[in-house]
Amino acid sequence: TCGASPGESYLLCLVKLFFPLLFILDTSRNVKASPETAEIFFQKLRNKCEFTILVTLKQTHLNSGVILSIHHLDHRYLELESSGHRNEIRLHYRSGSHRSHTEVFPYILADDKWHRLSLAISASHLILHVDCNKIYERVVEKPFMDLPLGTTFWLGQRNTAHGYFKGIMQDVQLLVCFLPSFSCPTCNDFHGLVQKIMELQDILAKTSAKLSQAEQRMNKLDQCYCERTCTMKGTTYREFESWTDGCKNCTCMNGTVQCEALVCPLADCPLNSALTYVDGKCCKECQSVCVFEGRTYFEGQRETVYSGSGDCVLFECKDHKMQRIPKGICPALSCPESQQIPLSHSCCKVCKGHDFCTEGHNCMEHSVCRNLEDRAVCSCRDGFRALREDNAYCEDIDECAEGRHYCRENTMCVNTPGSFMCVCKTGYIRIDDYSCTEHDECVTNQHNCDENALCFNTVGGHNCVCKPGYTGNGTICKAFCKDGCRNGGACIASNVCACPQGFTGPSCETDIDECSDGFVQCDSRANCINLPGWYHCECRDGYHDNGMFSPSGESCEDIDECGTGRHSCANDTVCFNLDGGYDCRCPHGKNCTGDCIHEGKIKHNGQIWVLENDRCSVCSCQNGYVMCRRMVCDCQNPTVDLFCCPECDPRLSSQCLHQSGEFSYNSGDSWIQNCQQCRCLQGEVDCWPLPCPEVDCEFSMLPENECCPRCVSDPCQADTIRNDITKTCLDETNVVRFTGSSWIKHGTECTLCQCKNGHVCCSVDPQCLQEL
Repeated sequence: TCGASPGESYLLCLVKLFFPLLFILDTSRNVKASPETAEIFFQKLRNKCEFTILVTLKQTHLNSGVILSIHHLDHRYLELESSGHRNEIRLHYRSGSHRSHTEVFPYILADDKWHRLSLAISASHLILHVDCNKIYERVVEKPFMDLPLGTTFWLGQRNTAHGYFKGIMQDVQLLVCFLPSFSCPTCNDFHGLVQKIMELQDILAKTSAKLSQAEQRMNKLDQCYCERTCTMKGTTYREFESWTDGCKNCTCMNGTVQCEALVCPLADCPLNSALTYVDGKCCKECQSVCVFEGRTYFEGQRETVYSGSGDCVLFECKDHKMQRIPKGICPALSCPESQQIPLSHSCCKVCKGHDFCTEGHNCMEHSVCRNLEDRAVCSCRDGFRALREDNAYCEDIDECAEGRHYCRENTMCVNTPGSFMCVCKTGYIRIDDYSCTEHDECVTNQHNCDENALCFNTVGGHNCVCKPGYTGNGTICKAFCKDGCRNGGACIASNVCACPQGFTGPSCETDIDECSDGFVQCDSRANCINLPGWYHCECRDGYHDNGMFSPSGESCEDIDECGTGRHSCANDTVCFNLDGGYDCRCPHGKNCTGDCIHEGKIKHNGQIWVLENDRCSVCSCQNGYVMCRRMVCDCQNPTVDLFCCPECDPRLSSQCLHQSGEFSYNSGDSWIQNCQQCRCLQGEVDCWPLPCPEVDCEFSMLPENECCPRCVSDPCQADTIRNDITKTCLDETNVVRFTGSSWIKHGTECTLCQCKNGHVCCSVDPQCLQEL
């Protein structure tokens, strides 16, 4: 009930994760929800943007530890931590753009005192209460809670090596809630409404486009009837239409020709008839016959008879009788009589070698006509067998299935029309048409090994092994750096790191001091401040930025300390403003003490004191001026404060393990990890976001491998926009689009467009193109 004012509606809880009491001091614990329990809870938490974290705790002084963490690998979807080293509360989460965010709230929780903490998130609205007092209220990026399988839930630690909370936690609750219908809408409700409007807008545009396409197609289809057809030998057949093709029955089924062998019926012919083949038909049919001199002749069949005097008489079967017909006039032959051959069906002779096939034949597909001495016959092509005794119709022989091939070892037989092929098995190459031998893919460079892998030939294939200094499965090998690449560096070759901007060294361990190396020229009113990986021109004491935030400090202007009361002059002196400072002057005739005013308290001239909120800083009052500096570390002094001087701590227990687990740091060491400044302090790793200069512009982008955003003028390059809901866009179909909405461009499948403050930006998704 913390923070609920009279009249406010209370949240109704859908899910409540509750831990009654946790006493946490040691670092050998493993407080983690079981995968089954975590998944049950995550099912309720997924895609929710309205939840509250409640906890009562007492944290050990100077401890930096995680209160609650929901993460998958390196992605922290929801993590709340308290840093006793920097006296701040941090919330880590991911937004819908799959980017990591950290909200920092300066506040001291690690003070060995009991506190009640409440962090409520409603879409982009965040409220932090401590001890029932509203401490912070902010507008943040909307959290992205699409938790993948394998996400883990930790309490009092980030994992088994980092983020150990030291102290006592009780009543730890994570509430997934909603507001009752009688309450005022929350920011989450507003975001949901805007999202629904955008979705409906997109549906409307898509539906309109589909309707337009459908109308165009219907106009074309009104005048025709469409169905799937089949084409065979130049003839088109309709769906389900059947026909006979030689000795096969064929049917058009779903646009595909399906054929099967024709089965001839058994026929019982009447008297004076018999079965015989008819031109153009596969099966025998009953035909009338004639019997002449003990031989049977079919209707229309002719026969020659020579008389004793050698005259030729020609007969033809008609109406069941052999009737004599005129023998006709025979053509003159160009060959000598010794080369002339008599025919059985004609009184005329032909020359030896006469081409009977050109006079017509009944040989069908896969059958060829061949000339004999006195007639033409049909013969099946090689690789085909006869479907009937006259060889007019033939079918393919499957040599592979019948074992009538000559393929040898290391080959596979593949049947082809009229023949077969011997195909080499994988990893073999052809010797001749029937044989294959081992193929050395490594020698011929026909392998899939990575360029940083070694190829080893094997029987029927090859193996890939990564070269020394690289790791992987051989087809993909990544460089391995023994000491790792720090501060965001990438290992590009064996023990070779490519360092990000601002770092150098074999392992990118050394920060480049742009200020001392003369790379930067700040304005005279600004100091160059070196930061890990980059630098910043910060206004000198006595100056402040006028809001333009120029990179070189030209926007720094003088502070009137006297007019604003930001001076330390005591009551017996008078403040005079100077360029970049002020002067405490003693009025004429007065005896001034030179005392100072610091944080509302009078400090005497010459007094030295330690800051209450920073025990590592020492201040002094000198003639009205307060001067503060960090404590000087003397590691030879046995009484040195190890908190202020962690680099003086030689104990192994004070070392820290890097997040990757590959190497360790000494107390006092610092490094960059995922755009965070990390520091090892007496065995504890504390990380906080890198400080970035304020970006005050409409469009900004975060360059690759950099941690701070930059202003850009092109909205299509921007990944962060200061949204103006009054600015809209017109898409290609003249549909109005709100700022922030996105849609698939009409007429395309892989072009995504967005409305960015009145500007339409479109881009093609390469992955979508590959999936087409």
